[in-house]
Amino acid sequence: MPTRRVGGTMGRMALPDIESSVGHSFSLEIDGVQIAGIAEVSGLALEQDVIETKETAADGTLIIRKLPGRPKAGEVTLIRRLTADQSFENWVRTLRSAPATARKTGSISVFNVDGARLRRYRLVNAWPKSLEIGALKAGDTSVLSEKLTLLCERVESE
Repeated sequence: MPTRRVGGTMGRMALPDIESSVGHSFSLEIDGVQIAGIAEVSGLALEQDVIETKETAADGTLIIRKLPGRPKAGEVTLIRRLTADQSFENWVRTLRSAPATARKTGSISVFNVDGARLRRYRLVNAWPKSLEIGALKAGDTSVLSEKLTLLCERVESE
């Protein structure tokens, strides 16, 4: 990560270049197709199940040990403005008509203001849990949005 010196003297601690780490835009790539224009991503979590074991020590006290288990399944939510692109709806249709082919491995990319990719997160065997269209109100001036919630076996940082 680029750094910036404070005061310009050696020996001082370098601070991270904050501007280069601001998530400016996001995209979802599924089956080699990049879906841009995503305004919000939530639920990107790298989690593990916890295995808890209980033992009794020689002196009779109870010892609880926690061990890492399997990676936890993820639930990632993507929000974008409603456009003519029907990629999200088509994926939901595939889930209903051919569920065996609906699971996809894809990735979410985070880009900075210069368009350089900061991070990429891999979604393993993801499928759409729900697709919600924002509230439709006659005469409203707000931008319509669609919210896609994906379930996946795991999320990996690339």
